[in-house]
Amino acid sequence: MPHNAEFEDSASRSHALSYRDRFLNHWAIVRLLPNMQRVVVDRYCRRSDAEGHLRFLRQCIPEGKFVVMFDEQDSRECDRSRD
Repeated sequence: MPHNAEFEDSASRSHALSYRDRFLNHWAIVRLLPNMQRVVVDRYCRRSDAEGHLRFLRQCIPEGKFVVMFDEQDSRECDRSRD
């Protein structure tokens, strides 16, 4: 049976996009508090969005300690927003 080199397997392509969307685009801004406590300030589907908001927070609250973290638990919410 001849192989069609121009055929693009849509299932494998969507699987690759799904993996990227599921595992690489989920970020949270976390405020670090005393005694190893932390509070999630907000969640983002793109790291650049989180970093932009982090710059804003650091300007508004210079004494606060904030970090951008990968947030695997938020993956379902970002997947729903892309549908």
